[in-house]
Amino acid sequence: MLALGVDPGTRHLGWGVVRRDGPRVVHVAHGVIDLDTEAPLASRLVCLDTELARVVGQHRPSVGAVESLFFHKDAQAAAKLGHARGVVLLALARAGVPIAEYAPARVKRTIAGHGRAEKRQIALLVRALLGLPTLPRPDAADALAIAIAHLRLGGAPVPRAPRPSRARAELERLVRAQRARAAPSRVAR
Repeated sequence: MLALGVDPGTRHLGWGVVRRDGPRVVHVAHGVIDLDTEAPLASRLVCLDTELARVVGQHRPSVGAVESLFFHKDAQAAAKLGHARGVVLLALARAGVPIAEYAPARVKRTIAGHGRAEKRQIALLVRALLGLPTLPRPDAADALAIAIAHLRLGGAPVPRAPRPSRARAELERLVRAQRARAAPSRVAR
């Protein structure tokens, strides 16, 4: 199983690909998509979608593991994170990749043994678990931790996303039905 972990963000999006090799988890690739912080949010989301689609196309993961939403003290930051998560979920679903979601505390418990581990501690543990020569950037380390957590938690099967052609056909059917209901009825005179 090839797992793609994603740590969403509107400034930096971390991604990491790991695979299961018997009882071991093996590093495949990781990186950070750096977005232009001066660009409007919509432009950053388009860039994020394009770059993530490239990563998915290159590695063809069996599953995508994404950090679930958690509540920030700053509502605006939470909303922006929600936008980035939405783009990630859309990109994975569009590619037909099943999606698993994990709370940050669960990922930390799975990697470090407790849910309050600090980012640096997670990065050090990820480096040790995967035998990486250098410490990955924090966003990539978090993404690798999410992918490792998915595999460690049994790589539980998640429902496969509908194929894009089926999803598109269903959406078109729903739109036609809604338009038919909204169209003014014609009364014969």
